[in-house]
Amino acid sequence: MASDAFILLGDALWLDFVNTARGRTALAPDLLTDTGAWAGWCARLHLNGHAEPAPFPGVLALRDRLTELAQALHDLRQPSAGAIAALNEQLAQSPGSHQLTRVAGEWRLRFAPARPLGPLEAVARSAAATLADPSVAVRQCAGEGCTLYFTDDSPTGSRRWCDPAVCGGNAWVERRRGLRR
Repeated sequence: MASDAFILLGDALWLDFVNTARGRTALAPDLLTDTGAWAGWCARLHLNGHAEPAPFPGVLALRDRLTELAQALHDLRQPSAGAIAALNEQLAQSPGSHQLTRVAGEWRLRFAPARPLGPLEAVARSAAATLADPSVAVRQCAGEGCTLYFTDDSPTGSRRWCDPAVCGGNAWVERRRGLRR
């Protein structure tokens, strides 16, 4: 699969991962069909290729759990215990330590990994960061037929489309046509 076939509009690594099973049509093809496609996705996102490869069924299982998480956040529901457990399982595999750092005059506690994160660890870390940030909302594109997820951290929280030029452009054209009639 060509690496340009992956749609990277989620604004968060984990949503780009979830979106490999979604698309701009209701019957979008699954872009992660085998370990080669998974390796291509990781390469496209410059994820650690030196990490121990995860078993492919585990990759798909995590994607299913993260899809549940994205849908719950979009619906403003609490995530399932299974989705949180899958995240915690991946996060627990990252060796490292917590460190205090000073940011803009304030102390912050952050986790410093002892080695580069593996692809699934990076995806889990991205999902955990989104879940822990109350200013970021997960949305599903309002474009007709589009099923992609993205993050909305706009000041008004009113972003509706994964890509305004592609999915939002049609709505704008239709509104303009309605005004002219």
